Amino acid sequence: MRHRRAGKKLGRNPGHRKAVLRNLVTSLFRHGEISTTHAKAKVLRPIAEKMITLAKRGDLHARRQALSYMMDKSVTHKLFDQMGDRFSDRQGGYVRILKTGHRTGDNAALAIVQLLLAHEGLSSRRTTKRGQGAKKAPTEVAGRKTKTKGKTRASEDKQVKVEKP
Repeated sequence: MRHRRAGKKLGRNPGHRKAVLRNLVTSLFRHGEISTTHAKAKVLRPIAEKMITLAKRGDLHARRQALSYMMDKSVTHKLFDQMGDRFSDRQGGYVRILKTGHRTGDNAALAIVQLLLAHEGLSSRRTTKRGQGAKKAPTEVAGRKTKTKGKTRASEDKQVKVEKP
């Protein structure tokens, strides 16, 4: 039984797991978004949000803590100089995980991990019913097409997309 055993193992020993997560966090802050498996993305989110919280704090001790975890010093400086100000008015929720489908080789669930912009998602969170002001799922994410729910109906000269409510 795994009672009181927190964290996912990801099929790796502790040293390899820490190295993978350090590389993923560094790549996320270098590029702004990365594509990985859904299991790794769910483990990556709290670590990335902790790094952004350190950047918001901005003191020397926070900078040294981030430097001890991230793999590239220039990415850490970018995090503290740009992202700390970018997320200064947010109280959390800096990272978005979008499911993109399954990998063809081993059918692993894939996801895109993105850093949110400073103004995204602050006012539109209060919607409760789906029909009233809820945002639709994006049809294209990072150059990839995602599946949308809905049927296509053929008209005389072109295809017309009909969305389900």
